[in-house]
Amino acid sequence: MPPSRRSPKTQGRSARDGESVINETQRKPAWLKIRPPSGARYNRIKGLREGLSLATVCEEARCPNLSECWGAGTATFMILGDTCTRACRFCNVNTGNPHGWTDPEEPSKLAEAVSTMELSYVVLTMVDRDDLDDGGADHAALCVEALRRADPHLKVEMLAGDFRGEPSAIARVARSGCEVFAHNLECVRRLTPTVRDRRCGYDQSLGVLKTAKDLAPDVVTKSSLMLGLGESDAEIREAMEDLRAAGVQILTLGQYLRPAPRFLPVDRYVTPEEFTHWKDVAQELGFDFCASGPLVRSSYRAGEVFLEGFLKARAQTSGDGEGL
Repeated sequence: MPPSRRSPKTQGRSARDGESVINETQRKPAWLKIRPPSGARYNRIKGLREGLSLATVCEEARCPNLSECWGAGTATFMILGDTCTRACRFCNVNTGNPHGWTDPEEPSKLAEAVSTMELSYVVLTMVDRDDLDDGGADHAALCVEALRRADPHLKVEMLAGDFRGEPSAIARVARSGCEVFAHNLECVRRLTPTVRDRRCGYDQSLGVLKTAKDLAPDVVTKSSLMLGLGESDAEIREAMEDLRAAGVQILTLGQYLRPAPRFLPVDRYVTPEEFTHWKDVAQELGFDFCASGPLVRSSYRAGEVFLEGFLKARAQTSGDGEGL
């Protein structure tokens, strides 16, 4: 059984009753305190990124691990613009209709940026683009291909949208040369209609991950869940089991933090001990790797997770003909 599910700072009714149990005027628990971004490498990457007019989700989503990741030589770029056609109730990215606009120079800009920044691992994420016939799949694939041409040794993770579940769009991205195909389930089944845009779907997201693995067996599949939205322990385990059934290999679990008052309130702050429990459950269920902690995000220490975990495992098993 997991440790106690209620922090001493929580009070009131559950979010399932329509209210937050967190009084968000109170101080966050000590384990959620972070230092502002700083450091020579952080400042260098920030300056170079601004000079090339590229967006990073690290900044757009106010990621608490920005300094750590940039300092370790990883960064997450957001492609296809900074305006999403969907309006999930947890996400700080702009919502609107780009009316089919894309930047044809974005793939080459990315390649230049990554080369200049001397990055070893790059995560590409994307806004949902329901205004495009293929959901932006071809553009995303072109970005991956440009990065691989610029540096064949670079490791690329693609955190993709759902492309409305269209297999041809999923295949275009999964077969583009990325080592990791990621798509986030975000939350448990019951909360999906409340947390995510109506065009998203729990089963649709599971289908995207399964399709990517079926159509590109060598790609590593990855997903993420936010905790602290009002889910039960049984629902967390169910979601983890569903992800394993879809062939997902890497899982990240992190605390939902409210970006601004207009977004969903935090139901509770999940303790570090509980995150450790869920990491143990992930290992029990057969995930190859699980990063689980209050400040973990979907691209948290992405380079280290992939390079230290999967590349080592692949090297160790390649001699006897086994894959991941």
